[in-house]
Amino acid sequence: MPQTLAAEQKALLTARADLVVVPETAVPLLPGQLQDFSPGYWQGLLDHYSAGGAGAGRAALIGLPMGDFDRGYTNSVVGLPAPAAGPSGSSHAEAYRYDKAHLVPFGEFIPYGFRWFTELMNIPLGDFARGRLDPPSFLAAGQRVAPNICYEDLFGEELARRWVGGAAAAPTLMANLSNIAWFGPTIAVDQHLHISRLRTLEFQVPMVRATNTGATAAITHEALVAAMVVPHTRGTLVAKVQGREGVTPYAWWAGRFGLAPLALAAAAVCVAFMPRARRRRGESPSEN
Repeated sequence: MPQTLAAEQKALLTARADLVVVPETAVPLLPGQLQDFSPGYWQGLLDHYSAGGAGAGRAALIGLPMGDFDRGYTNSVVGLPAPAAGPSGSSHAEAYRYDKAHLVPFGEFIPYGFRWFTELMNIPLGDFARGRLDPPSFLAAGQRVAPNICYEDLFGEELARRWVGGAAAAPTLMANLSNIAWFGPTIAVDQHLHISRLRTLEFQVPMVRATNTGATAAITHEALVAAMVVPHTRGTLVAKVQGREGVTPYAWWAGRFGLAPLALAAAAVCVAFMPRARRRRGESPSEN
């Protein structure tokens, strides 16, 4: 733990990019635990990014859990500095915050009706609170950045809700922060990268990915991988990404209606072809 926190701190304090993104749960402690474990750790990062000096004009997205065991906790991304950064000494609550909305059953929450089962197993499981599906973007380097965590980028119809407000407020860049170490060296790494690529096509907006073991990459709006760190290796990716404005047809209707139009279209096709299929089944083969 001390080595991990020290490595993350060094990377965040020495980075020179306009936007620095580190993976999901890069800081694996709740705020109170972090303060007890390493006093001044978070304040040092906040001062670096929100005050003058080496961090001036730069921003960071940091994955960490937020809250506490008494009031509840979330799988979150904190953005430094806040869009309207306060004076040095600001707290977590004053920084940008995104809370994961699409949680993993049993891994991040206990489904309704199954608590008795998890208590019977006597295995401590996560029980995170859900975030909102239409969070504001993080303002950094002249871009409106839309964070998403882990496999949230699988659900394009949920990400599309961030485009409902129109082009003036729509994200110009997406950022995926992931921790998929539990999948190991499997096809999941390539699968998740391709999922992100598909989202860039749907929204015509680039995406940057920061992962602990998976595909840390920069993806263009055309789904091209512009740069990537070799999976399962320690490294830092420095890449140039061009944000894009606008609302695609997919973003417009998926943000308002979800997948309902596709489901209705598929049902209509099935109904249209049903009589023809029945006639074919009713035709008996010709006899010679």
